[in-house]
Amino acid sequence: MSIPHAGPGAPVDLRPESETLTEAKTLALIKDDAFEAIRMVVPKEHEVCHEHHVKGPITVQCLEGWVALSIDGDKHSLKTGQWTFVPAGAPHTITGVDNSLVLLTIIFR
Repeated sequence: MSIPHAGPGAPVDLRPESETLTEAKTLALIKDDAFEAIRMVVPKEHEVCHEHHVKGPITVQCLEGWVALSIDGDKHSLKTGQWTFVPAGAPHTITGVDNSLVLLTIIFR
């Protein structure tokens, strides 16, 4: 069964209280011709998006936890409530320092 995407103006609970980080799943919230928004679960010591790159810029917001973010070889740290961006085409890797939940937005060009 596929997960339904969010509708225009419909609120989406990114951190449902009934779900713990160990139970949570990564899910695409919306994808259209302009952008894609993903609620991404990053377990402790797990690496996602290894040296991944896309044509457009990406935003990364740590909703809960702590992740390490490598952008073109440079190391960064994002904790709960922090936000950053990845320039278009830059290789990036996200690694869970703790069990974490991030909001990833990809802008298509």
